[in-house]
Amino acid sequence: MFANLANLIRYRGLIQSLVARELKARYRGSALGFLWSFINPLLLLSIYSFVFAVVIPGLHTKDIEPYALFMFCGILPWTWFSSSLLEGSGSLIAGGNLIKKVLFPAEILPITSVLANMVHFFLGLPILVAFLIYFRRWPDPLDLLWFPVVVAVQLVFSMALALIFSALMVHFRDLRDILSNVLTLWFF
Repeated sequence: MFANLANLIRYRGLIQSLVARELKARYRGSALGFLWSFINPLLLLSIYSFVFAVVIPGLHTKDIEPYALFMFCGILPWTWFSSSLLEGSGSLIAGGNLIKKVLFPAEILPITSVLANMVHFFLGLPILVAFLIYFRRWPDPLDLLWFPVVVAVQLVFSMALALIFSALMVHFRDLRDILSNVLTLWFF
């Protein structure tokens, strides 16, 4: 298995084209297209701001004001992780025709799902940065040096779990529903 993963570097061009194809397919036919990658995080942050400032104010301590921004910092990586797991776990089943007809490394399909969701994570970061500047809540510069390390750890962890769950999903189709519910529980 590790030899197969080491050989994936040879398929980096294929992985890039599959990630681009998946990103294009996600917004095919929509009026705003790729702009939804920016609009969705902006709407999510607006909804959380409204809920935690108007609907249920005072639910949190004052040292994490604005709470919606605090929560958004965690929701961006969580969305990347959970979407990667859910999409990656079903990727071998969805790409079954491709795997059966061509000499094709099956490991690429879950990895493609993780990388496509990572692109959406990175597209949500400018929204986060804009609101950090707006609320004058800039993190410590030394903490920012750890950001690439944290992203790399999450990337490897998400890929590993996506590969495991995609292999298990081929044999146990009920795993998708179980995984969805476990991720919802894990979120809270």
